[in-house]
Amino acid sequence: MSDISKKKLAMVVQGGTLDKLYCAFIMASTAVAMEMEAHLYFTFWGLNMLVKGEMEKASLPPMYEHLEPRMKKNLKRMKYPTPYEMLKRLRQSGLFKIYACSPSMEMFEVDRKNLIPEVDEIIGAAAFLELAATADITLFI
Repeated sequence: MSDISKKKLAMVVQGGTLDKLYCAFIMASTAVAMEMEAHLYFTFWGLNMLVKGEMEKASLPPMYEHLEPRMKKNLKRMKYPTPYEMLKRLRQSGLFKIYACSPSMEMFEVDRKNLIPEVDEIIGAAAFLELAATADITLFI
């Protein structure tokens, strides 16, 4: 149940590339650090990142793929967690929720049993928009 006194971030994660995952989880981590709820709705290619094993395979878009080795090397040097590690840490906060888009699941023929266990709910756009309507901040990544 949502604490009405807490500020809330609602984010649509439409992209499934490494840069978009980092962006989404950095924003969510910052919100949680500020004691805000973070609600992320994964749809289209973002949804595919919730399939078991897929987040670990995420890469940069083709036009930036030449930068990926340097990015990963520097993230490792910085002791930065992977996107999936970030997601698991966020779950521990009690302020973070993940939603899988039900129409995208049907479109990509993704079954619930194939999603990572951290997914809280499978909902459609209308249900997420109801949640987003009460958010203090909304983002699209």
